[in-house]
Amino acid sequence: MKPQKEVKISSWAAHTTTGVSVTLALLTLGLIAMIWIAAAVESRRMMEKIEISVVLGDEVDDARATAICNAIANTKFAQNVRYISRQQALDNWKETTGEDLEHVFGVNPLSPEIAFTVDAEYSTVGKIEGIKKSVAAVKGVEEVGTPDSKLIETMNENIKKLTLIFTIIAAIMLVISFVLISNTVRLAIYAKRFTIHTMQLVGATDGFIRRPFLIANATVGAVAGLVSGALLSGMLAASGQMGFEELSTLINWKWMGIVDAGLILGGTLICGLAALLATTRHLHQNYEELFK
Repeated sequence: MKPQKEVKISSWAAHTTTGVSVTLALLTLGLIAMIWIAAAVESRRMMEKIEISVVLGDEVDDARATAICNAIANTKFAQNVRYISRQQALDNWKETTGEDLEHVFGVNPLSPEIAFTVDAEYSTVGKIEGIKKSVAAVKGVEEVGTPDSKLIETMNENIKKLTLIFTIIAAIMLVISFVLISNTVRLAIYAKRFTIHTMQLVGATDGFIRRPFLIANATVGAVAGLVSGALLSGMLAASGQMGFEELSTLINWKWMGIVDAGLILGGTLICGLAALLATTRHLHQNYEELFK
């Protein structure tokens, strides 16, 4: 009975060691995924801060201005559409500059405006020019103001570079994580190579031998993914108390759920694949090769 107990304890110790190693690798991979998501969300926010102002003619009354505003709001490219009346424009000018234009000129010289930001998909120079032409063609629109094209190009180029950098880092970390997890599983199965050979000698089929290793390691990978996901979710939940309130605005719980599910699925698949490759390797070894 004693030897059986020692083997059982040794098996649990091996699975625990493998699980801890896989958890740490998946935790690192999850952190990279969260950083990548945060960068992507922030990049989209930056692109959606591009604002276009539409100056309406003096002859446009409130009813016509509201109709134009609603028409722009119903387009796919417009977001955060707001109408600025003459009085609001005058109040904004007075608040910003401290000058009372109505007192200086005797009348309110400002025109009503419509301001809106563009959807991230329409943040390129070409598409903004297209938006400008289509809005300028609307009756009652006197002028359409857009940001400088060089500024937009520079912003888009910086976002592309940032996205590329994080994508490369994520890809490298994925490869490193796979190698680390694969080596951990391979070493655990390497310790069982004589057991595999013994099972072959008594007539066990390859599928029968592989099955317990695949199930055990896939389960370890799933548990490791669950633990690493829980740790990352706890970090996100505690980010506000730790002084990182902005993190919760960049990564919502929907994205966190996707990351957690990806870690569980990734841990299961990587550990299962590593176990499949390792057991297959030992199944094709002769007795002398087991000592190498």
